[in-house]
Amino acid sequence: MIQALFKRDEDGNLVSFEITGHAESGPDGSDIVCAAVSALTFGATNSIEALAGFQPLVEMDEENGGHLYVEVIQDINREQSHIAQILLESLLLSIGTIVEEYPEYVKIIK
Repeated sequence: MIQALFKRDEDGNLVSFEITGHAESGPDGSDIVCAAVSALTFGATNSIEALAGFQPLVEMDEENGGHLYVEVIQDINREQSHIAQILLESLLLSIGTIVEEYPEYVKIIK
């Protein structure tokens, strides 16, 4: 099962997300749940850099897969923070849609 952990600060802003595990909803290369979550999380991470204009802290297991951690850095301006929040909230909503369709393969932890 894929677990998506989203953390907020005391003001309610999303500050990080961590994706762990494997969906195992189909054979390697044909797992649509894994592919969807991967596309969303990598897209959001790349969008933060391209659209908000800063490099978030990123950690991932490139050898085994199944782990991605992304954290918004603290040394950003108000506009960068606003853009990052829109992108992270969109990611949370999108993964929520996948959870609704495939609850046996994906879980969100807030």
